[in-house]
Amino acid sequence: MPAQDDEEQGQVFVDESDIIHEVDVDEEDLPDADDEDDTENIKDTDDSIHIFTGHTGELYAVACSPTDPVLVATGGGDDKGFLWKIGHADWASELRGHTDSVSSLAFSSDGQLLASGGFDGLVKVWDTFGNYKRTLEGPGGGIEWIRWHPKGHLILAGSEDCTAWMWNADNGKCLNVFSGHGAIVTCGDFAPDGKTICSGSEDATLRIWNPRSGESIHVVRVIFFSVGHPYHTEGLTCLSISSDSTLAITGSKDGSVHIVNITTGKVVSSCSSQTGSTDGNPESIECVSFAPNFLWAVFGGMDQNLTIWDLQNSSPRFICNHEEGVTCLAWLGASKFLATGCCDGRIRIWNCLSGECIETFKGHEHAI
Repeated sequence: MPAQDDEEQGQVFVDESDIIHEVDVDEEDLPDADDEDDTENIKDTDDSIHIFTGHTGELYAVACSPTDPVLVATGGGDDKGFLWKIGHADWASELRGHTDSVSSLAFSSDGQLLASGGFDGLVKVWDTFGNYKRTLEGPGGGIEWIRWHPKGHLILAGSEDCTAWMWNADNGKCLNVFSGHGAIVTCGDFAPDGKTICSGSEDATLRIWNPRSGESIHVVRVIFFSVGHPYHTEGLTCLSISSDSTLAITGSKDGSVHIVNITTGKVVSSCSSQTGSTDGNPESIECVSFAPNFLWAVFGGMDQNLTIWDLQNSSPRFICNHEEGVTCLAWLGASKFLATGCCDGRIRIWNCLSGECIETFKGHEHAI
């Protein structure tokens, strides 16, 4: 009799003569019958090419050498800093001496020196083999950020004590203390031409300084009921300066972004995060930058968006959505490609000409 489909045969029974092979199964390995598929517990593929495991706490700072493509510095909550090389698992140098979290790291523009800043209020200088050079003292609070002068061995650092400090890294001499902010100096930098310093603070102001005299040239703050663009109403979180040293872009906890003419101290353009939090409050802006070769600015924040802003038209070119908040960003050289770090632990690469995400790198299990 020809075989028929199960539907036509009805019930089908199996007896002992049909058994081909028996396999022992541990009942503990079997899923519960009422368990649903739990896809969230399936780990993402790890796309990394190297993992450095020297730290025992969270990482707060990463810096890449401008002259050696494999040399990396990291610092974290374990009070340690390390120099290590991508692809060289047997090479690492511990940066010893900080007594609190290493919060910031930066290489000099010529790649010869590394500076580390800690919540212990100290800035330490190292060579690229991890050899200790000197300690720069002065600030009365933790170091928030470090920047090098674009053309020399001068270090600028912002502190929790409401000041910014500038030293000669070659001899350890303090060259200037920039006082005037009324709260933690959360961000700052030299202009690319080296002739100006910008700093931002929890006091919701941007200050523009003369690095030689220490004079505050402009103070940019909100002026209520004024005509023109407003300014931040809460603390600044980030800033960046244009390659021609004419503009500064600042982001804030209030979810707004403002672009300031450094020469005049006037706000020339303003924008804000696209969505608010569930409680109606604005979402903080966490990172800002100017494009190296295009008339764009970019910013990301806890509203889960990267915004690519057209400077000529003062309007968004693209709004690039993420799964969670955007914590950091970096241009890939002078190209049209931008990398973003996110609270979902992923790195995304964006084509800023098209607004498309062209690659997503997975591996981290927690926020970047």
